[in-house]
Amino acid sequence: MPLDAEREYERWMKQAGQDLDDARYNTQGERHNLACFLSQQAAEKSLKAFLYLNGEQLVWGHSAAELIVNASKIKADFLGLREKAAFLDRFYIPTRYPNGLPGGIPFESFTGSDSTAATDAAQEIIDFVARQAQ
Repeated sequence: MPLDAEREYERWMKQAGQDLDDARYNTQGERHNLACFLSQQAAEKSLKAFLYLNGEQLVWGHSAAELIVNASKIKADFLGLREKAAFLDRFYIPTRYPNGLPGGIPFESFTGSDSTAATDAAQEIIDFVARQAQ
């Protein structure tokens, strides 16, 4: 059965917004690894929202940079965000798993500047997606 594109867009964007809010909350609590991971998740989910809104029925993958490339096939302006998406993708694994880092553990390895940069990048991607849906 085909998805209701607008409903899926709203569902994914709401979760993206919540993930970004949770990222900011974790930044304030100095849980920077979680803030970075949640920022990546927020961007990823907003990009999936855009793809669903534009007729995709099944959106797979966790790379925000790859989702940017997919979205750019619909609207080329998305490519301007590829660098920010690739930056966020760096937080997908090492923020969660000790073996994702050459040494140390995630909660000791990420800083406030990391989480601030990550939330800023995610916000920019979410805002861009929202403008495209208008």
